[in-house]
Amino acid sequence: MKKEQAWYCVIRTFAAIAVALILVSGAWAANQEKVIYNFSGGGDGGDPTSTLVFDSAGNAYGTTAQGGAFGFGTVFKLTPKSGKWVETVLYSFLGGSDGKNPYGGVAFDSDGTLYGTTAAGGIGGVCGGDGCGVIYKMTNLGKSWTQSVIYNFTGGKDGFDPGGTLIVDSQFNLYGTTADGGKKGGCSGQGCGVVFKLSRPHQTVWIETVLHTFTGGADGAVGSLGPLVLDKAGNLYGVAELGGDTTCNPPTGCGTVYRLKAMTDGTWKFTSLYGFKGTPDASFVYGGVTPDAKGNLYGTSYFGGKNGMGSVYKLTKANGKYTEKVIYNFKGGRDASLPTSTLVFDATGNLYGSSSTGGRPSCDCGTIFKLTPSGSHWTESIVHRFGVFPDGSTPTYGLTMDSAGNFFGVTPVGGTHKQGTVFEFTP
Repeated sequence: MKKEQAWYCVIRTFAAIAVALILVSGAWAANQEKVIYNFSGGGDGGDPTSTLVFDSAGNAYGTTAQGGAFGFGTVFKLTPKSGKWVETVLYSFLGGSDGKNPYGGVAFDSDGTLYGTTAAGGIGGVCGGDGCGVIYKMTNLGKSWTQSVIYNFTGGKDGFDPGGTLIVDSQFNLYGTTADGGKKGGCSGQGCGVVFKLSRPHQTVWIETVLHTFTGGADGAVGSLGPLVLDKAGNLYGVAELGGDTTCNPPTGCGTVYRLKAMTDGTWKFTSLYGFKGTPDASFVYGGVTPDAKGNLYGTSYFGGKNGMGSVYKLTKANGKYTEKVIYNFKGGRDASLPTSTLVFDATGNLYGSSSTGGRPSCDCGTIFKLTPSGSHWTESIVHRFGVFPDGSTPTYGLTMDSAGNFFGVTPVGGTHKQGTVFEFTP
């Protein structure tokens, strides 16, 4: 099983529970979550595995890892019409040279072109008995979209098995990570993954440049589920799922936060900003980091925290250095647990995220949580618990906020057909 998918243990059994439990307080009643699309697992897709991205008209775009016309996943669009959302499949993957099983969703450039990755397929090489994955683009032709592969991973030094969301800079360069590949020998002999850049210097052929090859040591290992962050100076920030502090248990490491600084000679300088130590510190970081206006970084960990159920951490920037602190320890049960999401700030400085489990003890189907700052202290509240039919279950990719302050996300399972949902949450 590919590393990028190994963490992805979905819960497909959920129980109906009295609706009265939703209304545990007046504050709870003020928050509203609703499913805006139910995937069938057929031609419309199934197992949505992405954050959502919006265009200027308010349409949402994402990917499903399964389903579509050929069963190998889709790129989809959701259009709001008369109070409802209508889904259009923009592309169904054939499962061959065009790629197979898209994870992480898509990213827009300033011209309206979409870019994404697939974990398998392509013609670059053979990895785990399948293709090594591709980077593709979706071009809007007006009434239709066309898909084309712009890079095939080979499984060598260039990496393979990309699974996180790409980011696009103002020069149309693409940045992302892979879970495997790079230098052979480490991480079960397959390589520990890379950070890459894809560029088209002469507006012709796309060229991949490896910005960093993970070693599995202090620098980390395995590219994350969450996207990289590009700051105004052109520096990249990201997390690695494993590696880092050698005192962490297990000895494979508990993950790192790192920075890649763009140098004037065109090279990139890698710096490990923090290596997680495991309980009571954070451990196993899957979602990306979210910066605030001061350059501090926030994220979630799947394990760790003082209860071992995951945490929210903060890296505070001072004098060019970062210090780390866990600002919330998840408890499980009716609280959240095991988050894999990247956090999102609202307009007033509150942090929102989703957890893959926790919430309803009878279901353990996940939550939406909120962290409210008060000085240096943060107060957590659960604003939605998933799992009451026909709600979705097990959100993994986090939330996207629209211009009105509403949050949108996907669940890989649950819903009317038990094949996943797209939901909207109104604070």
